[in-house]
Amino acid sequence: MAWHDVAPEDAFEPDVPKVVQLGEDRVAVFRLADGFYAISDICTHEYALLSDGFCEDGKVECPLHQACFDIRSGKALDEPAEIDLATYPTRVESGMVQILL
Repeated sequence: MAWHDVAPEDAFEPDVPKVVQLGEDRVAVFRLADGFYAISDICTHEYALLSDGFCEDGKVECPLHQACFDIRSGKALDEPAEIDLATYPTRVESGMVQILL
């Protein structure tokens, strides 16, 4: 595992994800009021990009079937999704947001 640059921290708008593709892993990185969080960008119910969904109050809604996930924990909050998302550690180094993958 290694740290990967995503974008400068000032390039993030609240609740608007930046997407990183690293090999087969597609990760959505969010700036919330209390920090940066990274989750799998693929809904666990059916293949849909969560980065295309609606984000509010620390939750992201899948644009396909409206399943909701907690951005901080990856927990599936609403059906039809029943499987939690993968989450990834984040940090800010010299103003650059990074994820561990």
